[in-house]
Amino acid sequence: MNLGSRQSFDQFYEAFIPFVFQIAYEILGDYTEAEDVSQDVFLEVLQKIDQYNPNKGSIKAWLAVKTKSRCLDRLRKKKPILVNRLEKIALGKEKGADLEFLEQIEKRIILDALNHLPPEQREAIIRSYFNGETHREIAGAMKKPLGSIKSLIRYGLNNLRKQKSIVHWTEPNGGDGK
Repeated sequence: MNLGSRQSFDQFYEAFIPFVFQIAYEILGDYTEAEDVSQDVFLEVLQKIDQYNPNKGSIKAWLAVKTKSRCLDRLRKKKPILVNRLEKIALGKEKGADLEFLEQIEKRIILDALNHLPPEQREAIIRSYFNGETHREIAGAMKKPLGSIKSLIRYGLNNLRKQKSIVHWTEPNGGDGK
């Protein structure tokens, strides 16, 4: 790494370490663990900066998703010790500003993916998964046979799975493509 790149990375690190650390601390609830995860995130960024795609979202969003993924990996490895913390977060009993930020990012990614579906598939999925309507209720509202609604939902979900925008940063292995 040349001196200019090192200085640029140092500036990047100084600008974003508080943000990354706060997310890690909110999820893990342990200062030392949060520091370790923060260092891991920045080491990965240094080694794989080419993974960042500005068309997919802001640098903060990218860092937030990487941090969340690393934290969840760490919680899974230390399940007996930290499982209560993860359950509280998953059940919404704890919610910091950064976790709300992550939820907004995830919602935006999902909504963007939904907007790329054919209108009928999108409507059926929104009615089913977001509005909680039964397939029979959707069939009545959309004036379509029940089998057609089930097909629209099935094809819509398959189309969502195919969209890279939905999995780009949310792969279970931390988004590093391994």
